[in-house]
Amino acid sequence: MQAMVLDEPGQPVELRTIPRPQPGPRQLLVKIAACAVCRTDLHVIDGELPNPDLPIIPGHEIVGRVEACGADVDGFSIGQRIGIPWLGWTCGECRYCRNGMENLCLKARFTGYQINGGYAGYTVADARYCFRIPGIYSDVEAAPLLCAGLIGYRALKMTGEAERVGIYGFGAAAHIVAQILAYQGRELFAFTRAGDVAAQNFADRMRAAWVGGSNTMPPEELDAAIIFAPVGALVPAALRAIRPGGTVVCGGIHMSDIPAFPYDILWREKRLVSVANLTRRDAEEFLALAPQIPVKVITESFSLSQANVALTRLREGKLTGAAVLIPGK
Repeated sequence: MQAMVLDEPGQPVELRTIPRPQPGPRQLLVKIAACAVCRTDLHVIDGELPNPDLPIIPGHEIVGRVEACGADVDGFSIGQRIGIPWLGWTCGECRYCRNGMENLCLKARFTGYQINGGYAGYTVADARYCFRIPGIYSDVEAAPLLCAGLIGYRALKMTGEAERVGIYGFGAAAHIVAQILAYQGRELFAFTRAGDVAAQNFADRMRAAWVGGSNTMPPEELDAAIIFAPVGALVPAALRAIRPGGTVVCGGIHMSDIPAFPYDILWREKRLVSVANLTRRDAEEFLALAPQIPVKVITESFSLSQANVALTRLREGKLTGAAVLIPGK
């Protein structure tokens, strides 16, 4: 099969022909139809996440069809369409796994980081972490749901019943969360890089109640804020923007250092929390909710060999919505 392979962080991924993998016990062999490009892929490729299992095939927003089942696999059939997310394996035995917090498993392994991912023609995946895809979505539309959607949904759940929600960094995850907010009758306040007209227009299209630069204050206090941009300086900005008792959620797996800030902007029971990975329950809930809204995913398609082009576009903030790689395009 063809695959885009990362040999060394800081280097481009390279197109290679390599042996097709074979499923082991409790694994599925999946023929990949689409794989979205995520900012976490950039963190792996740029060396911002430590100790990737090199060489590695990146990509963890995978949609494909079951080609073969390993031993002891139940509930899946050949040809069935499934999605594969970031969390790819957990031990199932630790205190976190036993208590519904498998996203915090200390032995967890991640797709496109320690497990070969979706920048390829085929991949193998733990059947426990494969999910059925709602039929209303095409392969390309469904791919961003597997991370931008799932992590966005988990981040939004952490805001509780917040009515006025700010989002810092308006990209793939934000445009999905925006649609959930509208469906639930809540208000969106969108923060973009100063002068980023394309992002501001994108937020307007997503029915934001207000759009402004990330260095500005909103016209009224927020109940909560979600930070998707990997910029630590946004944390004190968001704390200043929320009301007493409000919540700031850091939605990324990596962020630059958070600068020192006065205790006064955290005081009065404001909360600062982070999102770590996802659980199977998140996937089941979100993939049931998305078609009810229905979430409409904005995408731009690339061939597998154009992975570096898509990654550069994402790194430079020149994408509207999500980039999706299509093997064989």
